[in-house]
Amino acid sequence: RGSGDDPLTGIPKGRETPLAAGGAPASAPAGSAAEAQACAPSISGDCATTDARTLAILPWLVSIAFLMQMLDSTIVTTAIPVIAKDLGESPLHLQAIVICYLLTAAVLIPASGWLADRFGTRRVFILAIFLFTLGSLFCALAPNLKILVAARVLQGAGGALMVPVGRLAVLKSFPRGEIVKVLSFISIPAMLGPLGGPVLGGFLVQYTSWPWIFLINLPFGILGAVLSLRYFPDLRDKP
Repeated sequence: RGSGDDPLTGIPKGRETPLAAGGAPASAPAGSAAEAQACAPSISGDCATTDARTLAILPWLVSIAFLMQMLDSTIVTTAIPVIAKDLGESPLHLQAIVICYLLTAAVLIPASGWLADRFGTRRVFILAIFLFTLGSLFCALAPNLKILVAARVLQGAGGALMVPVGRLAVLKSFPRGEIVKVLSFISIPAMLGPLGGPVLGGFLVQYTSWPWIFLINLPFGILGAVLSLRYFPDLRDKP
């Protein structure tokens, strides 16, 4: 112990832990480095700026969007013969409604991050739901193959933006310690969609009619858009 150390504690004088009223050690200042490291980096602030209700609803919004996108990539496969017969087309020509959806999604997914940084995650996510829902309605009302393909392109554009922007909002809103759990939750539809899509499509075609494989998206899309207006975080890149 040096000559300048406190004789009782051995702590050098001038380095004692500050005491709060009553002799208890003072708490660490708010916004300490440890607290900052607990939050995932945010493009418009830290995770503390997102309220608890938003954090509770956000994973459900993203998982429903994920389910809608994954279902529509496979739900039409079992309905192709019925749709072809109704539209007077060859079943081989109906493969275009599957291919155009997947190609549109693949082309636009890389642009989703830039759009979210430029216009904000909430606006882009709501726009994606609107495009997807409107495309679903046009698919159900399509009188011929050309309009059906165009409507599927519109659907693919919405689907290409929904999932990446939703995942981005989750990464920017939740603490690092919870990200893996939340991402696992919203990834469940990715596993159920390819399995349940053909089954659901076959069921709807068998017991209703083929437009219902698209109309089933409408209530989910409307509900998702309404909830997103209130609970989806509006994050964007700072200039």
